Amino acid sequence: MRATFMYGAGDVRVENAPDPALQQPTDAIVRIVRSCICGSDLHPYHNLPASEQGTPMGHEFLGEVEELGSEVSGLKRGDLVVAPFAWADNTCDFCREGLQTSCRNGGFWAAGGIGGAQAEAIRVPQAQGTLVKLPAGEDSALLPSLLTLSDVYGTGYHAAKKANVNPRTTVTVIGDGAVGLMAVLSAKQLGAERIILMGRHKDRTDLGRDFGATDVVPERGQEGIERVRELTGGDGTHTVLEAVGYMSAYEMAVGVIRPGGVISRVGVPQYEEAPIGFSSLFGPNITLTGGPAPVRAYIDELLPGVLEGKVEPGRVFDRTMSLDEVPDGYRAMDQRESLKVLVRP
Repeated sequence: MRATFMYGAGDVRVENAPDPALQQPTDAIVRIVRSCICGSDLHPYHNLPASEQGTPMGHEFLGEVEELGSEVSGLKRGDLVVAPFAWADNTCDFCREGLQTSCRNGGFWAAGGIGGAQAEAIRVPQAQGTLVKLPAGEDSALLPSLLTLSDVYGTGYHAAKKANVNPRTTVTVIGDGAVGLMAVLSAKQLGAERIILMGRHKDRTDLGRDFGATDVVPERGQEGIERVRELTGGDGTHTVLEAVGYMSAYEMAVGVIRPGGVISRVGVPQYEEAPIGFSSLFGPNITLTGGPAPVRAYIDELLPGVLEGKVEPGRVFDRTMSLDEVPDGYRAMDQRESLKVLVRP
């Protein structure tokens, strides 16, 4: 089969790789129908050390079940399925608590001997707990939106849920990438009436307005902080959904949060130390939350709105490429020529 590997920063290649095969009775083999490139894939694209063996890439996919291990039930060959970006048994105590990203028997794609999703096929461990059957066909116009359930939609929703967004809370979303836009959509779904989107790419912030943003702040840094404060009578917003992951975004979050508010981070942090002391979080009673989204916990909740056409999260995909064009997709996203690239193997 064909699969994507990264051999170092900026070095993405699509190569021949062994076909996946069942290894455990809890496995499934899935032929990938749609996958995509994630904004978080750009972090290794910038800084991955060079290697000779390459790292498999991709963690978002829809696919068709081709083979099932002997202990997998509830699925059959030919089923169209979506997979969260973390695989899990969905039965351990952490999974039952809605924290599938900490599953005792789980893990992540493209790690620990598990292949990546920017490929033609993939072995799915813990298939019964991981895969969610979809009532749709391979030619469905809903596939882009259904694909967002594997990561970005669930991640944006996780940001809003962890911040306890509701009709009484004002919201600032930092970042106009796919996750930031999904955070806007999710905040709107949860009832927020004032949603400030901090982003400076007009095509993206226009989509953010369609998803529910009431204000757009293109300024960054202290200028951006001051602008949000102006919009909120000097107080800041009750919640901040940080969808970037850089220190500058965290500093803006601290700068625009209202006393007693909640900062929810879902951008993969590219730092280990950050202000949490008296003047930043402790004194104004700020809560810091977030983390990798257990999107499996949200799929059943979010799926009906997608199927009914009440929401169209798939609008974040603005370019479609073949698998062999994936290296060009990375370049396009890195150069801000594309918001999010959909891949058709």
